[in-house]
Amino acid sequence: MLRGFKNFLMRGDVVIAAVGLIIALAFSTLIASFTTNVINPIITRGQGGHALGLGWQLGAAGNIPTYVNIGAFISSIVYFIVFMAVVYFGIVVPYKHIQARRGIAVFGDPKPVKTCPACLSEDLPEAATKCRYCGSDQQ
Repeated sequence: MLRGFKNFLMRGDVVIAAVGLIIALAFSTLIASFTTNVINPIITRGQGGHALGLGWQLGAAGNIPTYVNIGAFISSIVYFIVFMAVVYFGIVVPYKHIQARRGIAVFGDPKPVKTCPACLSEDLPEAATKCRYCGSDQQ
């Protein structure tokens, strides 16, 4: 039982996924620091004065739980966009390049499919001569 678990963990795909997640976590911390320490002050400055941030106070002045902080939401959007760009250009693009050198196509366009006129299945390969679900002949 433990041998099977060890073999599962030592497969290349699991190791690659683990390394990718660790790198993504490291980038996440870096980007969170960037948005907290660079983007948030810029957005807060847009409000002007001594405001808590870019937003509106719904309750008593200075009560943080009743403050609608639009600046934090904008910062989260910036964080998401920067994080996805880092993951794409830092992990996906190099991975595609390495796999292409090995002759393996990854993250490519899906292959063309057709719909079976008999059972209306929409995932038949374009070159199929019989439907895999109902067995009817295809044109």
